[in-house]
Amino acid sequence: MTATTYKQKTLVFSVVSADAIVRKVLLALTFSWLIAAAAQIAFPIPGTPVPITGQSFAVLLTGVLLGPRWGVAAVLMYLAQGGLGLPFFRAGAGGMNHLLFAVTSGYLLSFPFAAALTGWLAERGWDRNVLTAMAAMGLGSLVVLGCGWIWLSAATGSAASGFQTGVLPFLIPDVVKISLAGCALPLAWRFHDKVSSKR
Repeated sequence: MTATTYKQKTLVFSVVSADAIVRKVLLALTFSWLIAAAAQIAFPIPGTPVPITGQSFAVLLTGVLLGPRWGVAAVLMYLAQGGLGLPFFRAGAGGMNHLLFAVTSGYLLSFPFAAALTGWLAERGWDRNVLTAMAAMGLGSLVVLGCGWIWLSAATGSAASGFQTGVLPFLIPDVVKISLAGCALPLAWRFHDKVSSKR
């Protein structure tokens, strides 16, 4: 079985006709701004320099909705704009120092890989079923948390401290977000298929 026989369109590209490269670039740019908007939702957590934000969740959805290539393109656009100084990172932060040398840089640098993974799984239909949609989002979340953990462990000199401050506080919030997305994505596909069948 070749890749072309099982690779499917993602939800966005099933709804929006995006054959032209310019349209795809504009979609990716729009999603980069949505990630930036989600990053402004930040809740500090006592005992850790890493807040709960909406950006990692937005990154995972971007991968699912745009697929691996354009999902990664959107994330790279987001990181580039934030790195150039736009207030696109958490709570209005920006600049290369925040992108590459902050305690949260591990999370930011993981985003293209997380989007690639969730997008790759979405192209194989994982977002059409509740359990597999949750699994796709969960695997993407593990990429983000794992990279954040490694980065924080290097910064603090302790893997245990990195886990305590960079992974543990986010497990329950991530489970909640993954569960919501896991339920919403198949419903969106059912609605799309129902509308398409009536055309």
